[in-house]
Amino acid sequence: HLATSLPLPSERDHLRPRIDLIVFMIDIKSKYSLKNVEASLAYVDASFFLGKVCFLVTGVGRVNYCSIETNAICKLGEAYGSPVLFCELELEGIRVTTAQRLLRMLQICAGHIPGVSALSFVLLMRNFDDD
Repeated sequence: HLATSLPLPSERDHLRPRIDLIVFMIDIKSKYSLKNVEASLAYVDASFFLGKVCFLVTGVGRVNYCSIETNAICKLGEAYGSPVLFCELELEGIRVTTAQRLLRMLQICAGHIPGVSALSFVLLMRNFDDD
């Protein structure tokens, strides 16, 4: 299910399936994209930041057209304890690999991978260089 921003409309709450993973997409060529994500973060329950949120940054193959610094996005990921994935959707190989990574993350978050929880998965993905 896709949404352009949060909060989700409440009129169909009773029909909405359980949410296992939230992927915030940020187009590196659009400052509005980052502002929309930052505004939407306020509507996410704090418990979701325990392994069920990630940031997907698109357009990284076009460095000349970037409107957002990657450092700002990495800091956002650090602030919310959520992984940041960078990809270029226009390249099929990278698009397929990114889709596979997201699918695997979703399987973990939904509890379909025995012995691995969403929280333990995020801890494995953390960068401990700063510690």
